Formats: sequence, C-alpha cells, structure tokens
Amino acid sequence: MFGSDVEGAKALVERYDRLRREIGKVIVGQNEVIHDTLLSIFCQGHVLLVGVPGLAKTLLVNTIGKALGLLFSRIQFTPDLMPSDIIGTEILDESRQFKFIKGPVFSNIILADEINRTPPKTQAALLEAMQEKSITVSGKTYKLQAPFFVLATQNPIEQEGTYPLPEAQLDRFMFNLCLDYPSYSEEIDILKSTTVGHEAMVDAVLSPEEILYFQQLVRRVPVSDNVYEYVVNLVSKTRPNTPKAHEWANRYLSWGAGPRASQYLIIGAKANALLAGKYAPDIEDVKAVAVPVLRHRIIRNYSAEAEGVGIEAIIEQLKG
Repeated sequence: MFGSDVEGAKALVERYDRLRREIGKVIVGQNEVIHDTLLSIFCQGHVLLVGVPGLAKTLLVNTIGKALGLLFSRIQFTPDLMPSDIIGTEILDESRQFKFIKGPVFSNIILADEINRTPPKTQAALLEAMQEKSITVSGKTYKLQAPFFVLATQNPIEQEGTYPLPEAQLDRFMFNLCLDYPSYSEEIDILKSTTVGHEAMVDAVLSPEEILYFQQLVRRVPVSDNVYEYVVNLVSKTRPNTPKAHEWANRYLSWGAGPRASQYLIIGAKANALLAGKYAPDIEDVKAVAVPVLRHRIIRNYSAEAEGVGIEAIIEQLKG
C-alpha cells in the first residue's frame, strides 16, 4: 500500500492529524480520550469508556466511526437483553430451512452502551466475540468483519440494577478511559455549537484496508530490550507479595496485572511512538499508556479505599 514502513509511518501521522480535525468538528475537548481511542484502534484493542451521563460518549464513538469510514452499530444494554439480540439468531424460513439472521455485532465498530446494565450471560456473548473475532451458532462459526472494535460505555454513578464486569472480562479491554467534565471554555464552545440547529459533517479519512495496514505496521515496530525490561518490571511491581512487588502494591493492592497488561503496554507504546513521529518506542511511550492499560487490571484493597489512595496515584508511584 505504501512503498516502505517509513512511508507508512509518515502516512499514519498524516491520517491521524486529519482524523483529529474531523472529530474536532463535532467533539469539543476530550483530547486525551480521543487520542487514546484512536491509538487503541490502531492497536486492534477494545476500549471501555467510563463517565457520567451527558459527556458525549455515544456521540464520540459515532463520530469516530464516521471519520474512519466504518460500519457502526449501537447496542443499548438493558436487563432484558438476550445473547441472541447481540449475535443474531436462527429462524425457520418459508422453505422450512434454518436461516441465520445476523445481529448488530456484525459491524466494524460496536458501541456497547451501558454494558454493566445487562446480566453476565449477555455480557459474555459480546466479550467472546471481542476475543475470538467470531461467533458460533448451532455448531457453525461465523467470522466477524475486520477491522472490528468494541467501545463500551459504563456509568460510574448508578450502581443499582447493574452487573459490574468481572475482572477477567475487564481484562479483554485494552484501555479503560475516564471522561471528565469539560472545562469552562470548552462547555461554552459546546453550547455554541450544539444549540444553533447546525450539524457538522464528518468526512471519512481512512478506508478499512488502510486501517488493517496500519494495524500491521504497528506490530512491525521494533522495540529495544530496555523497553521490554521496563514493561515487565512495571507489571511485576503491581503484584503484591511477590519478589518484585513495589511497597505500594503490598500496602494498597489486593491483586496485580497479568501478562496481557505487558502485551498491551508494548503494543500501545509502539503506536504512541508512531503517532509522535518516532520509529521505535522508548520508556516515555510506555509511561504514556500505563494508566489506561493498568487502571482496570489492578485491584485496590481496603487500606487504599480507607486512606483515599486512588488507582491513578498508585500507578504513578509504580511508573517511577
């Protein structure tokens, strides 16, 4: 597609800048969240977006889908949602033959809205598709379209009637991103752009083929041994009561991160380096993705909650 990996890396930076401009037509602020979401897409990773209602989580995902030129499906998770509502179901057609009707999971970008509002059985149906990139119905396997991403949202303040994702299922998400309130000036810009009856048009910047190419390009980025060693040391520090555990892990954590965290730290650092115009990641690139990668993979204990020590503060200590 491009003459060399160097040309491909330059093209990725150019496409990324265009993506940011197109998304910026609709989304005001949230620069870090947008960066990390696009970064995860180039890493073939899934994202969990956590934020209170009204912070444009759904609009953000929809806008990113348009800018990437991909098929977009929204699934509103509710307590009565069934697995077949996500993956599809078999029906008996007029000729008395079973026919599979595909569900909304057969798309490129899936917005799983309020994923913690549906029971574990239905959550598992989506999470299996995320991991396997395919589904099996009545013994027959159906491959999902590539590229395939799940961007799930979760409301942190309404816990009644919800089903929090188990840690093993949270581990399927590359990033856990927290959306914060807009600043004073950003909120004024939001009001000016959303209360005038004019809707901005978002142009597609990338084709599915280009996205798949850039995903493979990220995988080919070389990594030096000192970066590998830093990643393994960082993840080892999160594991309490082990030889390499950090004192804060022993004091404030009940559980640490697994090897998948190390994999995502390396892949995320590769993509972060490319988007910054570098051809190989350094330790600073690992630190740049450490919080969203580790935020949902380490579990605070009672002491941390009692002393008001947050996950982000613990990760900053471990990063060194």
